[in-house]
Amino acid sequence: MTGIIAILIALALLIYLAYRGLSLLILAPALAALVALVSVEAPLFASYTQVFMGSAGDFIVRFFPLFLLGAIFGKLMEDSGCADVLAQAIVARLGDAKAVLAVVLSCGVMTYGGVSLFVVAFAVYPIAAALFRQADLPKRLIPGTIALGAFTFTMTALPGTPAIQNAIPMPYFGTSAFAAPGLGILTGLVMLILGQAWLNYRVKQAKSAGEGYGDHPDDAPQVDKDLRERSSGEGFDLMELPTEETPRDRPPLALAVLPIVLVIALNLLFTAVIIPAMDTDYLAEPQYGATSIDSLRGVWSIIGALVISILVLVFTNLKRLPRLTGTLDSGANASVLPIFNTASLVGFGSVVASLAAFDTISGWVTGMGGDNPLISLAIAVNLLAGMTGSASGGMSIALSTLGDTYLAMGQAAGISPELMHRVTAVATGGLDALPHNGAVITLLSICGLTHRQAYLDIAVVAMLVPIIALVFLITVGTVFGTF
Repeated sequence: MTGIIAILIALALLIYLAYRGLSLLILAPALAALVALVSVEAPLFASYTQVFMGSAGDFIVRFFPLFLLGAIFGKLMEDSGCADVLAQAIVARLGDAKAVLAVVLSCGVMTYGGVSLFVVAFAVYPIAAALFRQADLPKRLIPGTIALGAFTFTMTALPGTPAIQNAIPMPYFGTSAFAAPGLGILTGLVMLILGQAWLNYRVKQAKSAGEGYGDHPDDAPQVDKDLRERSSGEGFDLMELPTEETPRDRPPLALAVLPIVLVIALNLLFTAVIIPAMDTDYLAEPQYGATSIDSLRGVWSIIGALVISILVLVFTNLKRLPRLTGTLDSGANASVLPIFNTASLVGFGSVVASLAAFDTISGWVTGMGGDNPLISLAIAVNLLAGMTGSASGGMSIALSTLGDTYLAMGQAAGISPELMHRVTAVATGGLDALPHNGAVITLLSICGLTHRQAYLDIAVVAMLVPIIALVFLITVGTVFGTF
């Protein structure tokens, strides 16, 4: 009982102190030590050096290339002007009459192509503000609109997205980024349609009440020092954003969209053609980890796709990147804080999992949902994402502690690993959007709005709607299987 109380206290402190702005690099190991001390059963120093650091290090070894390459790709898209060109092209084609949809699709296209949601928010907000002002729509709806495009269907549901939320399940389930493509597309459509319907309803409400854009003389993004320190989130280190320097000239639309198309197409090509054709028997040897290609195929595919796309992006925009070394350095530096924050959460989860009390908790969690482990998996991931305020952090804790258990339960129930992958990814996009989430705090600050003014719409489109879509995914996947 003492161990369970210690775990609950630690989780409560994690939520509160993370919201208050304390760095996870300090918070996670400190709370892991608290759990070890209060529970008595776990040796303090061994819990830190052998359990916490071992798990954190393993996470970094597995996923650092994805964080690094994704951050560099996003920074290149930003500094070359490609991100801005894409956003403005979509907005120009849809126009004022469909301002909300234009902003949603602008965010969606860029995040699906691998651009960090923080870069997307900074790139799209000025365009959204101008568009909403011209259409006389309330500014308070902008954060929810950006959240729908950047935080939801392109982050967790659509097959092939290079988002880390879609990458983390791959080694645990032996899947690729294209796991359960049909179910992923349907689930993504549910998120998009329901989220868009809510925003349209809010626009109609505002027009009926005679509410327009409002008086907001200063629409420049405001990101204060405190926010920069607390907003580690799922992507860039905000100390690197925004960049005030603009490209010398703008790339044409075809060049702006090319890197995003390449990321998706090459990911599929590596997954379905190139890697299966490779001789990978050597992976069974000890010096290569005594593993198999099934656990590495997904990660290798995304690495290959991002490397080639980055090279093409640099080559086609070289004259627009006068400080290429600085851009690469900024992208590389921006990858460090997010992965270390997430790794720290994984280490914290591993210390918790090492306690005898965790067996009781895991038995309760895995017992939920009866004969359907998908329900239990979805609840566990969603709760942990909400507690940590991090989609990738919550998922990583759940999979590092219970991944093998859920895989075995799924196999026993005849559920494919691909469906387990997609449910895990979609389950991260729900309670992670609670008010203490770094991405939520950042987005509101970029828009110059408060939780009181704009959080309701974020909560509906980035929390309630994804949970509804998750229920849809589990129901359809259980009835019809994986497709």
